[in-house]
Amino acid sequence: MEDRRVVRTRRSIEEAFLALRKKKALERITVRELCDAAGINKSTFYTHYRDIYDLSDAIETQIARDIVGAVSCPEAIFDRPDALIGELRAAFDARDDAISTVFSGSRAGMLIARVEQSLKEAAFALRPDLSGDAAAGALFTFAIYGSYYAYTRCAGADERAVTGAIAQASRQVMAMLPVGEK
Repeated sequence: MEDRRVVRTRRSIEEAFLALRKKKALERITVRELCDAAGINKSTFYTHYRDIYDLSDAIETQIARDIVGAVSCPEAIFDRPDALIGELRAAFDARDDAISTVFSGSRAGMLIARVEQSLKEAAFALRPDLSGDAAAGALFTFAIYGSYYAYTRCAGADERAVTGAIAQASRQVMAMLPVGEK
């Protein structure tokens, strides 16, 4: 079990980072201003993180892990892609504020890259018969990225219509796998 003081300090650093990140780009945040906002000294910060980018990376990784952790069956992408896409949508929606803060500006493309990689590892571990298949990998990536960008680009549109269209497209994409491999 981790020391409560360490947990409290990290939480303070992360909260200060998120507050600053809502106001400015990652590249414009200094360790000094972060330490001032967190009420710590620089040596305390450097005890936990190498630099601002290391802190950002840790927070990004945790958000991506939380999203992937909300998915019950990552291998469902191959035979029930609409179920996986629906779970992902709910996981993204539940973390919308953190996502829009941490994955903005120069970090915008990192969320889906991190989530896709983690999901791919989990799905192919459960479906080793497809792990070396280039088509399965390409279709997986296409379904995840396509779904994510379709949802983000259609924000505010009729959710049922968007979800239905994405579910149908995901099923059609995965139907392209050779029959014996599903």
